[in-house]
Amino acid sequence: MAKEIKLVKSLIGRKKDQIATAESLGLRKIGDVTVQPDNAQTQGKINKIIHLIEVTEQ
Repeated sequence: MAKEIKLVKSLIGRKKDQIATAESLGLRKIGDVTVQPDNAQTQGKINKIIHLIEVTEQ
């Protein structure tokens, strides 16, 4: 199973670790979409920036 992650809020003014987490998922601009595997690492990243993204099962 995989997760589709979309950045829906801006990274401007966010903490450096939140920006780094978004960029590690491949999200740089609003509207960017990436597909990531559903594992513990990805879940941790999602939980860190859940207020900035939309997540859907694929």
